[in-house]
Order: sequence, then structure tokens, then C-alpha cells
Amino acid sequence: MIMRANAAAAVTCPETSAGWVKHASNPVLGGDLGTVFDVSVLYDGNGYRMWFSWRPKKNIALVESKDGVHWNRPTVVLGPNPGSGWEDDLNRPVVLFHEGSFRMWYTGQARKHSWIGYATSPDGITWGQASTQPVLAPELRWEKRSLMCPHVLWDDTLHAFRMWYSGGGQYEPVAIGYATSPDGLHWTRLKKPVFTPAKDAPWERERVAACQVIKSRDWFLMFYIGFSDIDHARIGVARSKDGIFGWERHPSNPILAPGKGTWDGDACYKPYAIFDGSRWLLWYNGRRGSVEQIGLATHEREDLGF
Repeated sequence: MIMRANAAAAVTCPETSAGWVKHASNPVLGGDLGTVFDVSVLYDGNGYRMWFSWRPKKNIALVESKDGVHWNRPTVVLGPNPGSGWEDDLNRPVVLFHEGSFRMWYTGQARKHSWIGYATSPDGITWGQASTQPVLAPELRWEKRSLMCPHVLWDDTLHAFRMWYSGGGQYEPVAIGYATSPDGLHWTRLKKPVFTPAKDAPWERERVAACQVIKSRDWFLMFYIGFSDIDHARIGVARSKDGIFGWERHPSNPILAPGKGTWDGDACYKPYAIFDGSRWLLWYNGRRGSVEQIGLATHEREDLGF
């Protein structure tokens, strides 16, 4: 996410709600790395692995942590490929471990357009493209010229990958679409978005984007960004029985909002949450001015209070 203006946010919200607490050590990743944003996190039983977007390098990098707070120095795992025509800049990954291998869907950007690519890895470090072409490109009218921010789950019942993605704008997407695939390469999408801004909610009336969807008991939970205007964003959560229709927004949304004069004072972007068996950990990128860094918020109960 890149700031265009320094206008004050027109909407006032509590910095946290519904039991969420920002970590005292925030930001947990950033500093001399420059702008880091839009992460994907896996827990392997021993620690956390975070794949993140590294804007100065135009690539996707990996860091590791025992506690989700203190991270090692990054290793670049997937870099730009200007020769492809669609990967001048790589970012916004999601990583899934399935059938013995790591699978990454990511955003490739070039010529003011965005596409979604697919790569695989035996160890999460060394990646090879599963296709030299994007696996999803803008086609539908609402998608305009950009698809980005994929989030993917494997569904044992459907025997398919399920993807929620953002589209409709290159600077910031406007809505969230949905697609399915038997192999991660060939996707069938719904023609209309499955999640759009709630116009009666000032904090997200402008656009919604960059979601993460988690199956939790009988519900699909969606953590997402809501924009009150193009430069000011907050994080909300919604739920649906099937992950496609009938989304119910949390009554205390937004759950995370910018602080006052802090490292995330202008926007809170791209949530990624994990329930560790006793509490939720949610990483997000906060922005102040033109710099984005990664922070952490926690929720001490599994029940989110819908």
C-alpha cells in the first residue's frame, strides 16, 4: 500500500475493539528493512515462518520466529522477473503446505497491471514457478486491470483449492472475488464479487480488500481491510457458513484501527491470523506516512464475540 496524501482520516474509531490488543513490542518487523507489508504466516509446531512483501527489493522474503514477535534476518525466496512481462514487482503472497510441498500464490505487477501467479517449493525457501504465465488474470468487468492479494485454502470436502482475491483497482482493490481449482493452476471464478463495501459503515464504505479466510468450527472467518477513503484503512472480521455468501460482519468492527501519532497512525492493512490453541495472533502492516511495518495483535479467547 502506498500513501498518496496526508489528509486526516475522516472517520474516528477506537484503536482496538472486541478483545483485541496490539502488542507492546510493535512493530515486530520493519526498521532498516524499509517498507514491508502483506504477509503470510505458517506455524510448524516449532515456530513461525512469515513470507512478506519487501517493497525496496520488489520481492518476497522469508523470516522465522519462535514466538511471532522476534524475527531473524530475511532470506529472499522469490524475486522479480522483468522478462516475463508481468513480474517486474512481486508481492502479496499466500503460502499453503499441502500434500508434502509448500505452495505459494502471489501477485505479479508490471505496466500498471496486476496478476496472480503460482509457485511451489519443497522447503519454503527454494521456489519454482508452477506456470510461467499468471494463473489468474483480470477478465471480468469489475476486476478492471488488476487482481492481487490471493488467499487460498484446500477444501477436503470439495477436493479443491479455494481462493479469495482482490480486484478492481491497481492502487487499491475495491472488492473481493472467489475462485476454485482442482490443481492450483486452473481456476473457475464467480462472475461477481462475494464481498463488497458496506456503504452504511463509514470505516469501510470506500472499498474492501486483502482478506484472509479461515475455517473455524462451523464458520468461515474473514479478516479483511476496510477503507474509509483511499489512504485510510482499518481491519474488520466477518463470518459466513459457506465462505461465499451471507457474510455477517462483527458488531464491533473495526477490530483494529490506526493509533494516534504511532507507527500505524495512518492505516492498518492486510491481516493474517492464526489460532494457536489458546489465543489468536494477528499480524498486519501498519502505515505512518510512506513507511509500512509489520505489527502483531492478540485475542485471548477463541470465541471472537459474534
